[in-house]
Amino acid sequence: MGYLFLALAIAGEVIATTFLKFTSGDRAVWWAYPIVGVGYVFAFWMLSLTLNRGVPLGIAYAVWAGVGVVLVAIISWLAFGELLTWPQVAGIALIVAGVALLELGGKHA
Repeated sequence: MGYLFLALAIAGEVIATTFLKFTSGDRAVWWAYPIVGVGYVFAFWMLSLTLNRGVPLGIAYAVWAGVGVVLVAIISWLAFGELLTWPQVAGIALIVAGVALLELGGKHA
């Protein structure tokens, strides 16, 4: 159950971070601000429930941050046409490998 809450935390954080794009620049829109705020509050709430269910903090945070970074990079490339270079793709692969190693090396109840 802890990892379900972690997945929800990641989704909330990714949605909030993605909508930050709509709060900046010349075409900032007012309706994006509540999505950002609610998304981050929801993400931290779900992360706290993740920890409450016994997922170790180091692993939960590594997965949350790593998967969030990868998803936001991919979304910004697909949805906003932002550049994604081969060195960045290699960095994404290293993030995925690092998170996987942290998860595999951790002690589980």
